[in-house]
Amino acid sequence: MVKELALEKLNQIKEDLYEISQYIGKNPELGNEEFKACEVLSAALENHNFNVTKGIVNQPTSFEAFFDSGKPGPSIGFMCEYDALPEIGHACGHNLIGTMGAAAGIALKEAAAKTGGKIYVYGTPAEETRGVKVTMADEGIFDHLDAAIMCHPSSNFRESGSSLAMDALQFTFKGKTAHAAAAPEKGINALDSVIQTFNSINALREHTTSDVRIHGIISEGGKAANIVPDLAQAQFYVRAASREAVNEISEKVKNCALGAALAAGTELDISYYEFSYDDMISNAALSDVFTESLTELGIDRSMILEKTNGGSLDMGNVSHKVPAIHPYVKISSTPIIGHTREFRDAAMSREGFEGMFTGAQAMTLTGVRLLEDHSLLDRVRREFQLQKN
Repeated sequence: MVKELALEKLNQIKEDLYEISQYIGKNPELGNEEFKACEVLSAALENHNFNVTKGIVNQPTSFEAFFDSGKPGPSIGFMCEYDALPEIGHACGHNLIGTMGAAAGIALKEAAAKTGGKIYVYGTPAEETRGVKVTMADEGIFDHLDAAIMCHPSSNFRESGSSLAMDALQFTFKGKTAHAAAAPEKGINALDSVIQTFNSINALREHTTSDVRIHGIISEGGKAANIVPDLAQAQFYVRAASREAVNEISEKVKNCALGAALAAGTELDISYYEFSYDDMISNAALSDVFTESLTELGIDRSMILEKTNGGSLDMGNVSHKVPAIHPYVKISSTPIIGHTREFRDAAMSREGFEGMFTGAQAMTLTGVRLLEDHSLLDRVRREFQLQKN
């Protein structure tokens, strides 16, 4: 059977995949600096007869790998992430995500050679900051896909669900320096505007829905206590369940900053310090097949939890363009939280790799179903059209 052929390919390259995940994990690179990760994944795909193009959408550490069976069939894309976090490395497990996406693509190529279809694997840098999936989605890179699939490591198995849309707002206030003790009346305190912005946002929270998250830092607050700060800056993430809701809340947050600037007499510059992410719209038909694939691999259905929408993903932007899923696989027998050293250590462990391998198997089985089951493909397409409308 075709699925046995694909899974056997995964087993054949299992130890190679382990070495790739370890190499990426031991060489953590920040967003848009992932040259080593991009190279090792691209080389693996080229070795398995994918045509690889690096540097798509003018991003040097991105890539598109492509296999065309030469026979009609669906186009299925897998996403690779491989950027690390400052100081704590692969504490979000992107060394596993990148390896998992490439692994599923290589395995599904074996099936597509028999059934027909096209397989794509995308290297998508900088998910933690300026996620390149946003640019790729905007430029139509994914528009030809019938399905876009990726999987994320976690402390539990979770279905693909929603995520929060997000804006990254930066407020830069400009005032006027003065001696804070000898001539304070001569100065215009930019830090006052930042503090008032925080206070106004705190008051705003009382009048937002429960899905809204607004959190920020003071990224610049002055240089010395005896100098009235003439420059101060704050950065905020504004999140909500939908893009429409984020747009509305972001305007209110901007008004908080505008009011603070007016009150203190400062000048205000508003900018976005990272890309805006849309909410994730999971394709239920596709998600159900992934969950069924996990159970086929021996994962008890009761262990697969529903997904909550606590974070934000650039995969959300992809899901507004093509049918997409973003489920989670378990990589640790003990509870772990993302963006911690404990999560990084789990992602580098053999147990973590085995969890990743289960994810690669489930992604592969999901792809096989799409290649073979035309009625499933029709359901996926119809659901996506209904979601768009």
